[in-house]
Amino acid sequence: MEQHNLHKKATVQHIDYKDITRLGNYINPHARMNSRKRTGFTAKAQRDFAQAIKRARFMALMPYISR
Repeated sequence: MEQHNLHKKATVQHIDYKDITRLGNYINPHARMNSRKRTGFTAKAQRDFAQAIKRARFMALMPYISR
């Protein structure tokens, strides 16, 4: 299976926790992070993405859950 790195395709060097619109593209309607299979991220990009989501949630920029 070939891994496509959407992180590199977008020519973004750093996944920023303040970029809520970009992060919102990779979470489902229940505010859960999508898997690597669904996003197409590499392992490192997925870890960076997860850290950015966690930081955004901690700073109250994104919800922990969606009701």
